[in-house]
Amino acid sequence: MSEYTAKPLQSERPSWDEYFMGIARLTSERSTCLRRKVGAVIVQDKRIVATGYNGAPRGIPHCAERGGCLREELGVPSGERHELCRALHAEQNAIIQAATSGNSIEGGTIYITHQPCIICSKMIINAGIQKIIVDQTYPDEYAIEILREAGLKIVTMEKVTA
Repeated sequence: MSEYTAKPLQSERPSWDEYFMGIARLTSERSTCLRRKVGAVIVQDKRIVATGYNGAPRGIPHCAERGGCLREELGVPSGERHELCRALHAEQNAIIQAATSGNSIEGGTIYITHQPCIICSKMIINAGIQKIIVDQTYPDEYAIEILREAGLKIVTMEKVTA
């Protein structure tokens, strides 16, 4: 009879933050945005409640199908004039997904591949999300300011390579 000794898994397993951010990164691969692929995962009690990625509204052609990005064509800098984008942001789609499936996200954590813009920041505040973890920053100082006023802090992760 052979003896089996189990190896400790702790050092080989990703932390919960690494795990959920990895899922946000994977979710971003579904994005149809030509400028930036963003993914979001909303978590409560270590369970995924909703996911989202940036792309055109349901049933509407995305930018590639329409021949290009209007913001690119107009030379709009990153972080400005969000109303010119035909896509919903990943955070918006995740919040909408939670709402349409009847799941409360109050008190949850959102993992996002990029720091939220001002519009998404306001939605995150009103949705009652309590923690924001991002993989990359984004040039929107006003978003950081309003999140700070609401008592929310953005935690930036260091990239974890697989």
